Amino acid sequence: MTKSLPLSQRAQRTEEQPISYFIREAFENPRLISLAAGLVDAESLPTEEVRTVAESIFADPASARAAMQYGATQGYAPLRAKILDHVLALDSVHAKDLNLSADDVVVTTGSQQLLYLVGEVLIDPGDIVITEAPSYFVYQGALASFGARTLQIPMDDEGMQTDALEELLVQLERTGELARVKMIYTVDYFQNPTGLTLSLPRRRHLMELVRRFSKKQRIMILEDAAYRELRFDGPDVPSIKSLDPQNEYVILGMTFSKPFAPGLKTGYGVMPPELRESLLRFKGNHDFGSSNLNQHILDRMMSTGAYQRQGDRLRQVYRAKRDAMLAALAAEFPPISGVTWTKPDGGLYVWWSAPRDMQTGFGSPLIQAGLDEGVLYIPGELCYEKTPDVPTHEARLCFGVATPAQIGEAIRRLARAARAVGLPRLGMKAFAGCRG
Repeated sequence: MTKSLPLSQRAQRTEEQPISYFIREAFENPRLISLAAGLVDAESLPTEEVRTVAESIFADPASARAAMQYGATQGYAPLRAKILDHVLALDSVHAKDLNLSADDVVVTTGSQQLLYLVGEVLIDPGDIVITEAPSYFVYQGALASFGARTLQIPMDDEGMQTDALEELLVQLERTGELARVKMIYTVDYFQNPTGLTLSLPRRRHLMELVRRFSKKQRIMILEDAAYRELRFDGPDVPSIKSLDPQNEYVILGMTFSKPFAPGLKTGYGVMPPELRESLLRFKGNHDFGSSNLNQHILDRMMSTGAYQRQGDRLRQVYRAKRDAMLAALAAEFPPISGVTWTKPDGGLYVWWSAPRDMQTGFGSPLIQAGLDEGVLYIPGELCYEKTPDVPTHEARLCFGVATPAQIGEAIRRLARAARAVGLPRLGMKAFAGCRG
């Protein structure tokens, strides 16, 4: 008889990520237009630029050997210096304004590794992490594997409702649980999944709250700014990190995947030195350092201006896709339908809300009708903690992969699916179909 395999408690807490199902469906069904997986536009990937830079590296034996050798666990020093300059330039500040140096930068294998390492360093089973509701569902899976107790704060058009966060912190202090609060996690630019951005007044309020409630221990903010560089409209907003002048409370996480190329699989974090040292010990256990060759390529991309030019190109590409999605939604779902959606100023996502009596989750008539029509979305309920009052009528729509024409067709298919399962045409209270 085969004996059972004694998996660790963390392994038993770790479930398969739902995104695996959506990626598999997209690849296995050639007629399907996927608005699900948050992948990037394939046609705009900087293949020629990367080829040119790679050839320049390998044309010189010395630079080729340096790029092909093991690198430092913390990352390639010239790239870390450029990353710091880049992050500071986004906020128009100087290193001394935030008590930062290139030593506070860690290069990781994608931003997902950074998020995971931060969890490993900070979270014990039973510790509390506060996130937005809804939130990035892949990281929710990682938090569950750490045994974190995740509490969620509702959002509106200005992002996380920090007044509600304050009420929660007061309640946790009253019940003696404040000391278990380790981290507040926010995707504060063009949020995955809603496309919403945290407003400047709320960024300031969030910083004030962590300072005020860091009584027995420091409460950290994990600022996931993966989409910051994909702004299409409106003025920029300072990072939360720029509001942390002593480099004490904020871990800034960013990536080269969304604004450049995900195949290079490189992200980075800017963080307080006490956290950096612990995080590097964990990273050493993971991989002794991320791909050295990829870091040399990115270093040259930033030196030549190719990185900045690619960002300019992508902003134009994704603006056209966003506009195609918003126009199709307005055409297919008039106000009388009761359907609403966000209007993001950047990023890759629109948050779609049906009337409350229409289910959008796994096994729902709508998702099956969508598959029959040839369109796929992410059920919104995946982006919430599993509680009895989770909304079940929402969906995340990604405009990153499909062409503008395909996006228009996908929304038409979604509308047909919604009508097939009973989307009301009449009798709804008329209100504006687009919010945000």
